[in-house]
Amino acid sequence: MPSNKSEASRRLSILSTEEVDSLYGLPHFTEGERQIHFDLSPEERETIDAARTITAGVHLVLQLGYFKAKAQFFVVSLDHVRPDIDHILTRYFPGRLMVEVRSLSKPTRLAQQRIILELLDYRLCGSEGRQALFAFAQRAAMLSTQPKFILREVLEHLSSQRIVAPGYTSLQDLVSQAVTDERKRVTRKLDATLPADLQQSLNTLLHADDKIHLINVLKHEASDFSNKELRQEVGRRKQLAPLHAFAQTFLMDATLSRESIKYYAGLVQFYTIYKLRRMDISTVRLYLLCFAFHRFRQINDNLIEAFIHLVGQFDKHAKLAAKVAMQQASDEANSNLKAAGEVLGLFVDESIASDCPFSTVKERAFGLLEPAAFPSVSNFLRNVAFDKLDYEWTYFTMLSPTIKRNLRHLFCDIDFAGRLENAPLVTAIAMMQDLLRRSKSLRQADSSKFPETVIPPALKKHLYVESIEDGEKRKTLDVDRYEFLVYRLLRNALESGDLYVHHSNEFRQFEDDLISDARWAHKDAVLAEIGQPFLTTPIEETLATLRAKLEDRLVTVNQRVAACVNTNIKVVGQGDKKRWSLIYPTAPETSNTPFYSQLPGIPVADLLRFVNKETHFLDAFEHVLNRSVKHAPDLRQILACVVAYGTNMGLGKMAEVSGLSHASLITTARSYLRPETVHAANDAISNATAALPAFKLFNIRDELHSSSDGQRFETQINTFNSRYSPKYFGWDKGVSACTVVANHVPINAKIIGTHEHESHFVFDLLYNNTSEIKPTRHSTDTHGTNQVNYLCLYASGYSFAPRYKTVQKKTAALVGFKLPSQYPADMLIRPTNRANEELIISEWPNIQRILASLAQKDTTQATVVRKLSSYARQNNTKKALWELDNILRTIYILDFIDDVELRQSVQKALNRGEAYHRFRRAVSFINGGKFKVQTETEQQVWNDCARLIANAVIYYNTALLSKVYEQKVAAGDLDAIAFIQGMSPVAWQHVNMFGSFEFSDDERDIDLDALAAQYADSVFWSNATQPGQGDLFD
Repeated sequence: MPSNKSEASRRLSILSTEEVDSLYGLPHFTEGERQIHFDLSPEERETIDAARTITAGVHLVLQLGYFKAKAQFFVVSLDHVRPDIDHILTRYFPGRLMVEVRSLSKPTRLAQQRIILELLDYRLCGSEGRQALFAFAQRAAMLSTQPKFILREVLEHLSSQRIVAPGYTSLQDLVSQAVTDERKRVTRKLDATLPADLQQSLNTLLHADDKIHLINVLKHEASDFSNKELRQEVGRRKQLAPLHAFAQTFLMDATLSRESIKYYAGLVQFYTIYKLRRMDISTVRLYLLCFAFHRFRQINDNLIEAFIHLVGQFDKHAKLAAKVAMQQASDEANSNLKAAGEVLGLFVDESIASDCPFSTVKERAFGLLEPAAFPSVSNFLRNVAFDKLDYEWTYFTMLSPTIKRNLRHLFCDIDFAGRLENAPLVTAIAMMQDLLRRSKSLRQADSSKFPETVIPPALKKHLYVESIEDGEKRKTLDVDRYEFLVYRLLRNALESGDLYVHHSNEFRQFEDDLISDARWAHKDAVLAEIGQPFLTTPIEETLATLRAKLEDRLVTVNQRVAACVNTNIKVVGQGDKKRWSLIYPTAPETSNTPFYSQLPGIPVADLLRFVNKETHFLDAFEHVLNRSVKHAPDLRQILACVVAYGTNMGLGKMAEVSGLSHASLITTARSYLRPETVHAANDAISNATAALPAFKLFNIRDELHSSSDGQRFETQINTFNSRYSPKYFGWDKGVSACTVVANHVPINAKIIGTHEHESHFVFDLLYNNTSEIKPTRHSTDTHGTNQVNYLCLYASGYSFAPRYKTVQKKTAALVGFKLPSQYPADMLIRPTNRANEELIISEWPNIQRILASLAQKDTTQATVVRKLSSYARQNNTKKALWELDNILRTIYILDFIDDVELRQSVQKALNRGEAYHRFRRAVSFINGGKFKVQTETEQQVWNDCARLIANAVIYYNTALLSKVYEQKVAAGDLDAIAFIQGMSPVAWQHVNMFGSFEFSDDERDIDLDALAAQYADSVFWSNATQPGQGDLFD
């Protein structure tokens, strides 16, 4: 424990004042909480009855209740706890008075603490316990050096072991020492093993070359797929390669977690060159080594993604050129048909003598039709199809210089690996890389040495050309075409997962994304820790349950259709020509109400201050260094940064309109606004919204039903994830913001490229939702579906409920547990395939491992789902996963057909997502809603700041609705209650997003009670509930 003020000032600042109070502050119970915490078991009541005096008895009940709430003991002032003592006297000592209760002496208080510890099976944390606790904190620090993570782990450990937590300052010191010791442990190991040449390489990163520091060059991220940007990225990779080669071995030996590596690497991004130079050299080297490791793999991912994209672009251009050429050939042939007819007429022209030389006839024919036009017209007349594939490969030959210039430097630098079945392709890649790395020409190499087994039979005629050698015609390999073929096969193999890159995050071997063999050896313990019943239930039992449900639904759904009970399905035709379609009746919804427009306008800055007062969301903005700084954070500046980013205003413009210093805003944003802090602030508001009385009114069919969808935003500055999309951006680029909305609240969001499939992120967004709002059913549109999402969500306890545009098409792939021929012939909706139970059972151990891996925090869920959803690579495990998914999908589709309320619920959930998108667009109104940022991380921060503003408005509206709802409940106004239950809190016409932004210390008082009281007036209520403008209803 620090012995003086200097040491105390160096303590890590881990928790906010409010968070410390929630752990160690004296409880303040409501009457309902007193009923719970002061409830006594028979053993406890017996102990209380044995107390010698009224004072001892009352204090024992009091401290017992407080301990149950906080697992802490308190020295109390009787005046401060009088309501609790009054409750205890009334409940357990009727007839006794407050004046009879005195303060306890210290010996009696300590004796009572020992009694409480024995009653509740707790123990104090003595000297031996503190040593063991410190050892536990050290182990936690090896997983993550984030102080808050270590403290949370320590507190959970104390709770599980039923140990009274030491004081907060003691835990601060313990965590601080654990963080320091962990850093020293790793730096000592680094000092002992780092070679001298790499020491110099790390030192060089902090020195300037032509006035540019090398570390700043390495930090720079490629902005697009241009040749210049990618060559610079390749150059950065080469500079980092030696450091990465050492780091991958050292960091593994040092057992440094991914979280810690990412954290240390992030500090290099945060600190200036000047501050890094002033640090302890061993510490800086550790930070730089982690940065090199992290950045190298990020660059690998970027180069592979660029390679895949560019190969796809060349393919696309060739297909387009072939299509244009085919159309031109057809047009030319058509335009020359008249001339071709005249040419044919020469053969029956009686004016031409039979002994006329053919050269003369030929000359006249060429006068009617150009010689170059004869092949296309001849093919047309003979109905010979245009050979598009041949044209494509001819086009690749024309593009060869461009292909080589753009792809070779990417291809040469990365080491690819594959499985045995891909050996020919791996051999071809290795041979080409060897030649190119030695600056040898592929054309000058012996073409017979190139592995020819990689060439698909259908393409051989396009890759071999005729040549004359020694006077003989021979077929020889066109090396330029062969080179592009290998690039295309490599692209396909990378996308399917058949080939991989070891030093990558996104394109590594699929097995590297799974739980390690060593950990999976303790499979039962892993599954118990995950706690998903689906994974621990024998698969035979699960299949039996699914079989019974699916077969029953098949019979019931068809019976209801045949008996015309399901009136929302329309059947036409007879016999084999019988067809059906669904009718989608919409539930009546009120719309266009001035409910909120009756309120006085509120500036967004005032609204955010009010919401912070209620939710303390600003406490989530921790300094990047996780330790005490010279000054407390300026909450005005944090709010200004949030509004600047969330509205797309930017810090420069915010400084102009708010009167705050631009330099101080930049410093605040760099120190406090990061993806994890803005995300945590959103969680704080979402959690507070969920605790409001009106929140449950938004449930759909008495369940928490969420939805997710992507919203496109244009990017004014090129970033690596931005893509062209003419449908959304015209000639410009953009990204997509995928958001999960539950009961109108945006609980999670992620920026992805428009080229990425939204379905790969559905499970990722739900699983990594850290708010307390946990949906039970989730909907998407068709873009959210793939081959594994039903199974992934089902295993994790979610019901997946997508909306299909044409559900009839989906019934063409229904499965059953019997052969299709075994179902009645008159069954309108019937399976077309039989579920392969045997395959599922045989592959169940592998399926368990994959689904258990998805439930781990040390893998990227979207990456695993992307690989599982790929059609290109098939194996028995993936087939078994798809079989299980098909069973779950079939059950859902049958429910979707039969249950009109389910269809309405799905539509309602998706409508809420669309309403949030309109709101999100209104929040980021400046600059046309376009992102004007340099990196993908900045995109995520700006998007989450917009989400935070939206969340704050939704909290404000829900808080008001809650008060009005309670008012109407108390009045017994059933019509008003029903009206409020249909209200949506997604409304913003009463919030001033424009004008000046004042972030002064003078807070405007917002009295929600007074605002809600206005709705008690019949005239005000009548005006507030009349149809008006805006989409304010659910």
